[in-house]
Amino acid sequence: MSDRSKQSLFNTKTLATLGMLCAIAFVAKLISNVLPMVAGFLSFDLKDVIIVIAGFIFGPLAALFITVIVSLVEMVTISSTGLIGFVMNVIQSTAFACTAAAFYQKNRNMKGAITGLIAGVLSATAIMILWNWLITPLYMGVPREMVVKMLVPTFLPFNLVKGGLNATLAMLLYKPIVTTLRKAKLVPPSSSGSGHVKIGIAIASFVLLVSFVLLALVLAKVI
Repeated sequence: MSDRSKQSLFNTKTLATLGMLCAIAFVAKLISNVLPMVAGFLSFDLKDVIIVIAGFIFGPLAALFITVIVSLVEMVTISSTGLIGFVMNVIQSTAFACTAAAFYQKNRNMKGAITGLIAGVLSATAIMILWNWLITPLYMGVPREMVVKMLVPTFLPFNLVKGGLNATLAMLLYKPIVTTLRKAKLVPPSSSGSGHVKIGIAIASFVLLVSFVLLALVLAKVI
């Protein structure tokens, strides 16, 4: 574990940074609310982009902290799903962001980040399939058999595309966000990698982003 990941979450500077990231994550959630929905009730959630970036910087515990705080604020302000929505938000964001951050914490390089993001997407997809099977019939008041029929054609591709979109955005936004935090002396400096590698990653991330956006629009029946 690196010195950065050992940094206490309870010192003033780190708490202030986490509070700022909580605010940004909540704004990302507000932006998500204008995006088209899938199947009339499945919504994309961009706050996970900020949560996983926080996890990469400060570790899985920071990702969990922001997840709980933002989900709680969401529940008491803009959400109509109450406690069930809060629980589902915490489970989904934790499965994605904390898994990715845990992988990255063990291998703090690009390979570790990509491996972590892929593991986070797969983990969140699998867990949300289970929780949608358990909770959706109660939440929507429909027979479980109806939900079972939606697991593969609806829930599975939705969660994969949602996770892939958030993972790609995290790759694109990590460097600008962490650079800004370093300039503000809120996180310690780090050695930079090859410029050619960075350009290649940016191009690949942009291609992936466009691909996932198109898939999201197809799922939402916009195109």
